[in-house]
Amino acid sequence: MNWITNALPKVTNLWRRETPENLWIKCPDTGQMVFHKDVEANLFVIPGSEHHLKMSAKARLAHMFDDGAFEDIPVREMPIDPLKFRGKDRYIDKLKEARATTGLNDAVKLGYGKLDGLPVTIGAHDMDFIAGSLGMAAGEAVITGLETAAKRGTPFVLFTASGGARMQEGILSLMQMPRTTVAIRRLRAAKKPYIVVMTNPTTGGVTASYAMLGDVHLAEPGALIGFAGPRVIEQTVREKLPEGFQRAEYLREHGMVDMVVHRKDMKATVGNLCRILTKAAPVAA
Repeated sequence: MNWITNALPKVTNLWRRETPENLWIKCPDTGQMVFHKDVEANLFVIPGSEHHLKMSAKARLAHMFDDGAFEDIPVREMPIDPLKFRGKDRYIDKLKEARATTGLNDAVKLGYGKLDGLPVTIGAHDMDFIAGSLGMAAGEAVITGLETAAKRGTPFVLFTASGGARMQEGILSLMQMPRTTVAIRRLRAAKKPYIVVMTNPTTGGVTASYAMLGDVHLAEPGALIGFAGPRVIEQTVREKLPEGFQRAEYLREHGMVDMVVHRKDMKATVGNLCRILTKAAPVAA
């Protein structure tokens, strides 16, 4: 009766349905399984728990600009793998993989367009590009965004999400901290607003430089914000940290963040701030 045994796999395959890997998303807070399309339609916020998931740079810009329309701002090409870094994996291979996965040249994407009718320049980190890390190209993108805003006379809004400096670029990565700081001073000299929106996570050299130099600091709910992680700090000070330490809500209570804003309210909040800081006329009701 081998024909019965041999036929079983074929019969089984008739009823097997391929399920996409990303069809469902598990909520990190509650463990609830949520349909991916529902989460995407809700701006990548889990319905019910309101947990804010990471959002790609492209999706972020499309959400913030009116009708999702904006002009891509080109960024000057920077040297690739300047230190010829070799670790477990070649750095140049990681760059190729990140570019293929995200469709971005590096971790920061820029756009110019209108937000509630007001011209603005917006930049956004993408965590899927080597953890949104700050390297030469990302630093150059932030500087280009700041300079574009100064030249075109618009506010500059930056959404940060980063694991910190990119170790594969060593000191060249750390040099982006003072470079971006100088560019921020130039935007201030042009008397244009600089608004930072810190998302989960914003850490390391990004926090230690341009993420904390805004005129206004916003944060998404539950975002981890800090230089070193809680575990490292606990090991250093040898004390138990307070509940919610380094989270957006804790930092708002202690004066490091001005407002914690839900993602669904972010566009309206940033638009209002831009109008107030530029003394533009309010949107007609």
